[in-house]
Amino acid sequence: MAQKARKDRAKSNSTALNNLHIGSLIVNLLFFTLHFVFRSRSLFWWFLISIPSFVCQGFMEWSGRPSYDPQTNALKKSGEDLGAQGLTEYMFDVIWVTWGVTVLVALFGNWAWYLWAIVPVFGIYKVFGMASAAKKMASGMSGAGMDGASAGAPVGNRKQRRAAA
Repeated sequence: MAQKARKDRAKSNSTALNNLHIGSLIVNLLFFTLHFVFRSRSLFWWFLISIPSFVCQGFMEWSGRPSYDPQTNALKKSGEDLGAQGLTEYMFDVIWVTWGVTVLVALFGNWAWYLWAIVPVFGIYKVFGMASAAKKMASGMSGAGMDGASAGAPVGNRKQRRAAA
């Protein structure tokens, strides 16, 4: 049963990575075609904005691509789950936002490069959210070690609490 799950993950990872690379090829070919037709799209900004997308694609290719034994064609490694939440999800978001901005630039001009600022702003928002949650957890943990009176709800039933007061 575990082998079936590994095969399913390998198949879904291969499909996701192939779709990712085809999508990247289509978006970038559209950009270059319109760049060479109109000559008003900035290659410098395309390169600069595309670096995070290419890094994310490369990392997902490295970690998610299944590997097979060349002689027996048996599955050796199914790869990390590309449908997982967390960092993988954020990497897909970076790629999709980059593609969207690239298509907008290709269709409407260089002003759309500014829309990519959504990515670092969202990253900063998430970092501050995680930092504030960690700060709350740390303050809650340090408060739990203090005297019993301030630790939270009193222990026991109402009659016991009256007798203690």
